[in-house]
Amino acid sequence: MSSGYQAPLADMSFQLFDVFQVDRFWAEQSTLAEVVDQDTAKAILEEAAKITEDCIAPQAMNADEQGVSVSAGVVSTPSHYKENYRLLCEGGWTGLTGAPEYGGIGMPKTLASLYDEMMCSADIAFSLYPGLTSGACVALLQHADERTKATYLPKLYSGEWSGTMCLTESHAGSDLGIMRTKAEPQHGGSYRITGEKIFITAGEHDLTDNIIHLVLAKLPDAPAGSRGISLFLVPKYKVNSDGSLGERNTLICSSVEHKMGIHGSATCVMNFDGAEGYLVGEPHRGLACMFTMMNYERLAMGSQGIGAAERAFQNALTYAKERTQGRVNTKDANKADPIIGHPDVQRMLLQIASLNEAGRALGIMVGHFLDLAKFAGDAKAQAKANLLTPVTKAFMTDRGFDACVMAQQVFGGHGYIWEWGMEQLVRDVRIAQIYEGTNGIQAADFMLRKVAPDQGAVLFDLLDQLLSEAGAEFKVELTAIVEQLKTASAEMFRQALSQPTLLSWSACDYLDLVGYLLYAFMWDKMITALDSTKHSEDFISAKKAKASFYFHRVLPKVQALLLQLKPLPVQLESPTF
Repeated sequence: MSSGYQAPLADMSFQLFDVFQVDRFWAEQSTLAEVVDQDTAKAILEEAAKITEDCIAPQAMNADEQGVSVSAGVVSTPSHYKENYRLLCEGGWTGLTGAPEYGGIGMPKTLASLYDEMMCSADIAFSLYPGLTSGACVALLQHADERTKATYLPKLYSGEWSGTMCLTESHAGSDLGIMRTKAEPQHGGSYRITGEKIFITAGEHDLTDNIIHLVLAKLPDAPAGSRGISLFLVPKYKVNSDGSLGERNTLICSSVEHKMGIHGSATCVMNFDGAEGYLVGEPHRGLACMFTMMNYERLAMGSQGIGAAERAFQNALTYAKERTQGRVNTKDANKADPIIGHPDVQRMLLQIASLNEAGRALGIMVGHFLDLAKFAGDAKAQAKANLLTPVTKAFMTDRGFDACVMAQQVFGGHGYIWEWGMEQLVRDVRIAQIYEGTNGIQAADFMLRKVAPDQGAVLFDLLDQLLSEAGAEFKVELTAIVEQLKTASAEMFRQALSQPTLLSWSACDYLDLVGYLLYAFMWDKMITALDSTKHSEDFISAKKAKASFYFHRVLPKVQALLLQLKPLPVQLESPTF
């Protein structure tokens, strides 16, 4: 047996059209109504399932085994990646959410988030090549001038060119303010970019004709720290006035990282040696521009967590049904029963499934907030999306990793063996907790920038909204937890006046608490949306079992987390190690 995958289309459709009823919003927006309705969306998901199930997923283990290689600055990707990438381009998948005026298809984020999940279930490493390009397109669309957008976006949407995000330097890590890469103004409006960037996903590869690097650098007159960072577009090949490719730019991949997982993804060290680049946005405002892309990618990390966990669950469930070991009902000592009959295996499978399906729902809800902001100009929805971006990135990747490890445990010793594919999922998804800002940084962002400044106003407005929509079955319990969270938050903010480090110490616990609570609301929404006239008895029974498990065996974790939001003992204010 090897690692397989089938897209969970039934649950995806249920969540889109029964739980969140996003097709009603699509019909109200003229720009969306022209391109998507329920039937179109289902057809898109079915086509996405075909390409991920039949073409990408079956070869993920080969990609892991082959990895990437570099020779004289030329990177070779796994042998089948070129053909799979060509299929994506031909199908228009590389421009799924792109602006139609530049050749994109213009689909909503809610739909794209499910496509992203399928891609990550199929092969996280492969998904990163088009995924980084999509993020680069978002940044250019929002911050580049018209000429730049007209020149680059059509090629990026078509997949002929790809994009990267060049932030990190070896001495700086996430402390971007101390970066050394410099940009020197030239006659004619261009800049000479010089410096070295590390951990650059898809910085060099053999899938596209050109690679467009979005590079953070400092101008000669830059203020100190992060306030002095500017953003530059630096193409691998310069682009002529007619849009054709010109001479090679002075940049090169000097090496690729040898990593724990995602072996098919080229993680590059990129050297820029006076490379020609062009300013994107305003001088010294590059970090704000780049965060447009980074936040897009942080949401994509949530898809990585769910995607890997979904494939891990499917494999563990299949294995548990087929593997015989021990006796549940059998009395013959020479015979064994399938391990799915053992309560502990059932516990693990229910925990994974209850987290996965709630995470899928949260991803759709955040995507819907982004669609409300983009297509309806809803500022409150944008604020909620901003609030939930670090939660989506951190909580969904933490739980995704946990789910992959637990699914590996279902396999016992076989889970540790390469041929079964489970250890690859554990290795591949591990990076999602690290890149685009470690999950500790996400928690600090959530607490210090999203929650504390307004004393939780946006957070509690969201929770109150979810409470007002809650069904009767879980409303009392959810109401009690929300009130506990409000009380604990107010006390924590008060204590932080005399103990400033308390918020930072509490950030990860607070984000987890909110994550578990939001997942509970997602289960409440799913149970409320069940309809015996539309959904099968088996579907309803399975949903109710998972919801019951979540509320009885997972949600109680919030009580321990509430207890942890307390002032620090003196010895922890300046600990000795």
